[in-house]
Amino acid sequence: MPVSKIIQVATLSFFLFIGIVLVLAPPSRFVSRVSAIFDHLAPSSTKSSLRPTSSASRPLTTSAMAPQRFKKLPQAPPLFIGTPKSVIEDVKRMIERSRDLENKLVAEVKPQEASFDNILLPMAYDENEGGLEGHIIGFYQSVSTDQALRDASTEAEKLMDDYSIESSMREDVYKLVEAVFNKGDKLDAESQRLLEKTHKGYIRNGLGLPAGPKRDRYKEIKKRLSQLCIVFSKNLNEEIGGIWFTPKELEGVPEDVTSLFEKGEGENAGKLRMTFKKPDYFPTLKYAKNPATRKKALIDDNNKLPQNIPIFREVIMLRDEAARLLGYPNHAAFVIEDKMAKTTKTVDDFLGDLRQRLKEGGRSELKTLTEMKKQDYKSLGMEESFDGKYYLWDNRYYDRLMLEKDYSLDQAKIAEWFPLETSIRGMLTVFETLFGLVFVEVTGGDRTSISPSGKGDDIVWHPDCQVFSVWDSEDQGSGFVGYLYLDLHPREGKYGHAANFNIQPGFINANGTRHYPVTALVCNFSKPTPKKPSLLKHEEVTTLFHELGHGIHDLVSKTHYSRFHGTNVVRDFVEAPSQMLENWCWTPSQLKALSQHYSTLSPEYEASWREQAGQDASTPEKKIPDELIENLIKTKHVNDALFNLRQLHFGIFDMTIHEPKSHDEAEAFKLSEMYNRLGYEITLLDTPAQLGAGYDWGHGQTTFGHLLGGYDAGYYGYLSSQVYSADMFHSVFAADPMNREQGRRYRHMVLEKGGSQDEMETLKGFLGREPNGDAFYRELGIA
Repeated sequence: MPVSKIIQVATLSFFLFIGIVLVLAPPSRFVSRVSAIFDHLAPSSTKSSLRPTSSASRPLTTSAMAPQRFKKLPQAPPLFIGTPKSVIEDVKRMIERSRDLENKLVAEVKPQEASFDNILLPMAYDENEGGLEGHIIGFYQSVSTDQALRDASTEAEKLMDDYSIESSMREDVYKLVEAVFNKGDKLDAESQRLLEKTHKGYIRNGLGLPAGPKRDRYKEIKKRLSQLCIVFSKNLNEEIGGIWFTPKELEGVPEDVTSLFEKGEGENAGKLRMTFKKPDYFPTLKYAKNPATRKKALIDDNNKLPQNIPIFREVIMLRDEAARLLGYPNHAAFVIEDKMAKTTKTVDDFLGDLRQRLKEGGRSELKTLTEMKKQDYKSLGMEESFDGKYYLWDNRYYDRLMLEKDYSLDQAKIAEWFPLETSIRGMLTVFETLFGLVFVEVTGGDRTSISPSGKGDDIVWHPDCQVFSVWDSEDQGSGFVGYLYLDLHPREGKYGHAANFNIQPGFINANGTRHYPVTALVCNFSKPTPKKPSLLKHEEVTTLFHELGHGIHDLVSKTHYSRFHGTNVVRDFVEAPSQMLENWCWTPSQLKALSQHYSTLSPEYEASWREQAGQDASTPEKKIPDELIENLIKTKHVNDALFNLRQLHFGIFDMTIHEPKSHDEAEAFKLSEMYNRLGYEITLLDTPAQLGAGYDWGHGQTTFGHLLGGYDAGYYGYLSSQVYSADMFHSVFAADPMNREQGRRYRHMVLEKGGSQDEMETLKGFLGREPNGDAFYRELGIA
């Protein structure tokens, strides 16, 4: 999901300054296997070649072949020309501009004269403008190869956060907003929503407290929390740990993976280094035959960030203290009040009910997998070392083995039909057809011609980036929509997961013209090699489709204020649109359309495939065979209960640490022990504690970026959003996923609205009724 870096302040100017990051964290298992079942957030040559000689479907329009009307861009793309010096100077300038505006409003407008037009609108327009530069400044820390620029971006974010807190607690500005709120003037719906949320935001940021020690302490806590969360995230992004293994210890891990591992020298001569980045770590857990290798990988990954242990603890304590200062019983009550769920009881009941429903299925799946492990140990001559237990580090391995043996599912084989570039082109074609869009890739000299600086390199932050101008199709009016960026491969210092970043929000300018959005997908798919392009496992296909879904939400949204643009919706709804779109990756016709065997991309790839498969091997079909699709579809719900129990572990841990009965109880939390004990009790899987190590064997919570990045008391949203996504898909799209009429209706009634209206009203308007969980529970087989 999403890790979100949205500054939660009351006033407008910097509310969205850093933007929104939507990360695909472990989502619905009934929708996909995107992340490791028992490992979340593992935050690692040949230059990417993203230009195959043919594509999965019709070639995407490129700028060279685009119709003339697509070359007349009404808005230039942003420039990525920040330096360590400039980002700090720019932030200070923007802060002063916003502070001057607030000072001017207070000096010139008396409360009795305050109106929406002379108070809220100026601040909203300032917020809109701030997002144009501020999002990019905050973005550098996640994508820049320059350590100094990343550090400056982090420092700039601290300055923005500090100002946001200062601004959110200005009582003089609050009195003007309150005067507008109390007047009750008739406003359009989105403006009324802006007024209500702004007014409530001031109260939630401490201005409901009397001036004095309590309010001062609250402000102090907010600033400290901001600093801690920024450092926590930076530690995650810049983590560079790894483990040296011998080739024998890595037996079973595909050569495509190990060939990219660092080769050891000196004392590590002959060894290979597995990093904790996704392209290294997950395949090691999934394929390494040696259980000791998998065990070491998992335990070391859980212990890779000891510097985050005190940060995590202090954040939990400070959040609880702040909530109690405001009169809430705990932080969860404070957070959830403003979400769709409204109360902690609603969330706790939902998670508890789902846990009970899944428990029996989980035990049954565990019994089957344990028996498979027993038989595997016997076949390897290791039966004497089988202790009857099924550990965390066993699950990815035996889950994969079950799919291969019982369902004839070979993920590596399936991946041959999903080269990264052709898969992207196929996905964009789906969005073109369904939502009425046109994607035009901007390459070569056209980058130079549209760059405000006249330098094509300035409109991207790294040479690997692709950029598209996005347009409405003819039936939607042929208008400009915005820009889409793709940054798809890992590199040092880069954000370590798959995410959608808003680069610039969409909104209506003060002169009535529209500023169009700019959005980016930042992913970490394995790099191509001279013999193979980057090939996507099915789970990665689903990851990409999910994140593109967030990107489309960002692009097609049309709101007046940037505050509500695109994915700026409540946390327990934000994943629903992208989770719904994942269903297309389980639809036979769409899998067929997305696929193209990599050997058909070029003579060189054909030769390398032939070399590996053997000269006598039958030429593969261009499109993925129906038999492989059928085998894949059969696995959709395999070990579903165990997967979702793991999601419940994350969600219940999140709620437990954020709703203690008292602050003394929070102070007494043994967080690592709690995280691991809950994991064992909920997921049913054995851990090092069952080997006598105790429940403090690891500190996996220190890699849980979501909880310090916007999903605090909100991780349940990954599960609750599935209720909405399943309802929308099965009610509207299941019978005909490529129904253009319904696709356009969904675009305009759901995606276009962003957060400009109550999300439940959006859902009810699209469904024509109240949403329900029937489809969700049917999918899980626990209706």
